[in-house]
Amino acid sequence: MMNNLIDLTFYDASYRDIVRLMNDVPSPKFSSSTLLTLKIKAQTFNDCLYILDGRFNNLQSLDIDLMKIYPLSRQIENQRKIPNLKCFNLSCFLETSLYNELIVPLLHRMLNLEKLGLYITTQIEKRFIDGKSLKEDILYHLTKMKHFDFDIYSFISMESQMSFPSQEDIQQTFKDFPCTKVISCVDYFHRKRKLGQCHVYSYPFLMKSYEYITNNFPGGYYPYVRIVYLYDEHPFEHEFIRQISLAFPLMSRLTLINDCSQNSKQTIDINENFEIIRYYHLIELDIGRCHDDYTEEFLSTKTYLHNSISLHINVESFARITQNFTRNEIRINCSKVNEIFLYGENKYSIQSLQNYFPFAEID
Repeated sequence: MMNNLIDLTFYDASYRDIVRLMNDVPSPKFSSSTLLTLKIKAQTFNDCLYILDGRFNNLQSLDIDLMKIYPLSRQIENQRKIPNLKCFNLSCFLETSLYNELIVPLLHRMLNLEKLGLYITTQIEKRFIDGKSLKEDILYHLTKMKHFDFDIYSFISMESQMSFPSQEDIQQTFKDFPCTKVISCVDYFHRKRKLGQCHVYSYPFLMKSYEYITNNFPGGYYPYVRIVYLYDEHPFEHEFIRQISLAFPLMSRLTLINDCSQNSKQTIDINENFEIIRYYHLIELDIGRCHDDYTEEFLSTKTYLHNSISLHINVESFARITQNFTRNEIRINCSKVNEIFLYGENKYSIQSLQNYFPFAEID
């Protein structure tokens, strides 16, 4: 029993390592009739349901960050209305397939909700989550809603679909959408993943990470984002990568996955309009799963890296772009690396790598 407690922030830094903040069946003593605001990181959707099962009957604001949303492991109270809750923020680290089965019914119980934040990635069977579905599934049921922030990725298997809505189709569903400005982005991956991807989010964008960015990136300015993930089945050209650096000025971690060769391979020497991309805040760069052109892009003089970079790189790709460890202009950015994680088969001596990365710890 937490007597007289009004505001509680309960974060476990290790929650992604399967450390639970609560047991599967929390003690009845884990309760409070005075708690109004709770911010918590937890493992599963079960934890969220336990918090809302009546043990905090006067709770007005809940901000919960989950590791995963899996099928319920046991019977938990999930029918009781939650009339006192005015603000609810739900985020989940891992992808789920239970948006319609678990998340939507939970929201319907929050009769007087005024502010909602929903930040999830989900597999959907029939159609992308768009403006129409958000209105029908959520907003029409929460009539007192005043503010709705969201960052939602929905994925659909292309093999089971007959129609493929375009980005314009999705954006049109947000016409007259209440509460906020919305940006949408749609991609279809035909070559490997056989997936359709739809990303819809409220803008300004307040999240710390922006993932699954393709060449269809709609632009904008994202000063809160620190983690960026690029993936496409079409090449990322230098100008696109430069635009990404400008859109995310405080980016600290960047991952790029793309096995397509760049079409434009002009060098600074022959193109006087060529602009060097500068990263002043980047501390981790993962280019270990991409075409050689991107290893060249980031380690050559096309790019300025700040000091103390943690680098994930394919050692075979690096050997090729350095012409078997003989190319000198690559050394400038390499000298700024302090930690290396190697992909691929390392057939080369550690000394060859150490000559290029004199200040790095090579893993």
